[in-house]
Amino acid sequence: MTPAAAAAAFLSPAVVVSSRALPLRRARHLAVRAVASPPASKAKPAPPPSKTGKWEWKFEDKPINIYYEEHEQDTSENVKNVLMIPTISDVSTVEEWRVVAKDIVGRKGELGYRATIVDWPGLGYSDRPSLNYNADVMEDFLVQLVNSPNSPVANADDELVIVGGGHAATIAVRAAGKGLIRPSAVAAVAPTWAGPLPIVFGRGSDMETRYGLLRGTLRAPAIGWMMYNVLVSNEKSIQSQYKSHVYANPENVTPDIIESRYELTKRKGARYVPAAFLTGLLDPVQSREEFLQLFAKLDGDVPVLIVSTLNAPKRSKAEMEALKGAKGVTKFVEVPGALLPQEEYPLAVAEELHRFLQESFAARR
Repeated sequence: MTPAAAAAAFLSPAVVVSSRALPLRRARHLAVRAVASPPASKAKPAPPPSKTGKWEWKFEDKPINIYYEEHEQDTSENVKNVLMIPTISDVSTVEEWRVVAKDIVGRKGELGYRATIVDWPGLGYSDRPSLNYNADVMEDFLVQLVNSPNSPVANADDELVIVGGGHAATIAVRAAGKGLIRPSAVAAVAPTWAGPLPIVFGRGSDMETRYGLLRGTLRAPAIGWMMYNVLVSNEKSIQSQYKSHVYANPENVTPDIIESRYELTKRKGARYVPAAFLTGLLDPVQSREEFLQLFAKLDGDVPVLIVSTLNAPKRSKAEMEALKGAKGVTKFVEVPGALLPQEEYPLAVAEELHRFLQESFAARR
């Protein structure tokens, strides 16, 4: 049973659970191109980073250690900095971008690349304090990360490309639309905006009440860990969600992946962000109309790549498809995969990302 399915049981009517933007040239719109799905193959181990470190994010005067890693080559000419942010999920981790990062920085050409992957607060290998996590908190983190003079991406010189998956991509687009960050380009991979429960049950007042009860229970001492173990922190649940909608090919869900993700759920404070994500508090918008408006705000200023997937779940796929030809979207492509193509089919994603970067920047030099 997936976390959403298990939570649905608790949310059924019969049960109540207690408890800044720089102007750039207008980029021309490019044709949509689908990539044929490769045969199923076992996922390869992610290569190690060139460097790892911790950056201190301050939220409400509290220092929070944020894990990051860098992938780069020994070159200092014509280097484009790329920030990769993981998909927000119960088991979000920098590991999902490692193969893509290594592929991009390893390519020879007119431009070179340096990739920095950063874990969100409360997820991956970053600290997981008991904050009242919501989309605004995550946006504040991203804005400080991009703009702080001591952050891992501080020397990007207004030439930072932001690459994100799922909700992470949408939060980045929202911050850019507000002028809070100034990316030179954005790549949104399998972008989403609705959490697991709201996308299934909606946002009626009755359901919002139930979401609040579930969220409170998950955050509570003792009983919170018990429910978290039922909904998220067990290997069968993680395997089920990966095989049903995170990956397109169940054969690519290896024991090593499940074990790695399971270990993440056992870290201190692991349940706080999932409690918010599952119940919709991390949703950056409330409707498809708002979702499309976020991208429209970047039209003519920031090149935007949308990477949709061939086998995304029906409702998530519909939101991705709504971006095809939408205002503010420079290029729309499809790759194999479901909700985590950068991990399941990293070379397909890396190829599309590299092509987009070359089209967007190589001709300018």
